[in-house]
Amino acid sequence: MEIQKMKAIVCTKYGSPDHLKLREVEKPTPKSNEVLVKVFTTTVTAADSMMRRADPFISRFFLGFFKPKNDITGTGFAGKIVAIGSDVKQFLEGDPVFGETGVKFGANAEYICIPEDGVLSIKPTEMAYEEAAPICDGALTSLNFLKVIGNIQYGQKVLIIGASGSLGTAAVQLAIYFGAEVTGVCSTKNLDLVKSLGAHNVIDYTAEDFTKNGQAYDIIYDTVGKSSFSRCKNSLTQKGVYLSPVLGIGLLFQMLWTSIFGNKKAKFSATGLQPASELRNLIKTLKNLFENNHLNSVIDRCYPLAKTAEAHRYVDTGHKKGNVVITVAKSS
Repeated sequence: MEIQKMKAIVCTKYGSPDHLKLREVEKPTPKSNEVLVKVFTTTVTAADSMMRRADPFISRFFLGFFKPKNDITGTGFAGKIVAIGSDVKQFLEGDPVFGETGVKFGANAEYICIPEDGVLSIKPTEMAYEEAAPICDGALTSLNFLKVIGNIQYGQKVLIIGASGSLGTAAVQLAIYFGAEVTGVCSTKNLDLVKSLGAHNVIDYTAEDFTKNGQAYDIIYDTVGKSSFSRCKNSLTQKGVYLSPVLGIGLLFQMLWTSIFGNKKAKFSATGLQPASELRNLIKTLKNLFENNHLNSVIDRCYPLAKTAEAHRYVDTGHKKGNVVITVAKSS
């Protein structure tokens, strides 16, 4: 039988976006517990960029020490199921879906196979595929950090560093939904965007140092890992918490130290490494928020699959607003 082919973005070496190549590879066939998704949209995230560079170095222990174990890039996707395995019960051919692959990658491709008990969900009817593909990056991560890790409460004061990025734009909307007083930190050109999302206060980091404004916050969510617990400590309330999805040696030490000493805490979570069942529960919450207009995906730029390397270069500038989406195929 002739082997069917598809186009995909392949990375066989850690480093710059120059290592990302559009290739023809074997089209996957779903196993008995898998569905085959025709990908309409996928994403390029800051996390994708970090994993492309194997940064931090410790990530090589699960990504592949010398080169990527899984050479097709990308984690977030949205598309339509075109085939199902013999044991699949929860999904049907033709279902519009979105999800993520985690460290298995493979989403920057025309087709992808996903276990039916993986991070996969039916797409809300009114949501465009461009809006659905990024959900499992910014929105899912920020919900996990604010609600599960940070235990956000009504009336708390929350500071979001990197408020104009993928995680940040979702975090601003989520924190407002949960009844917090939200302050967003971003650059001058993104102040209006963060205000439009409902932030009560905005701080231009090029003009003001939030650690010197005399304010104390119950949660400081550093979505971009540009600060640190030690720098933010005096800006936390007595039982305040510093959250960051960017793990480094400094944060690891701070987590260990604050878990034993003091009331102020530093916390990290590798959202994508959590059990799929837990992530699906968070996705149910997000779908409800999207369907009731409490949450929207902010889309900065869309690139065709062939220009994924260019999308990575843009993400690497650190100046994207919201999400960067890759259009693989038309959804009609």
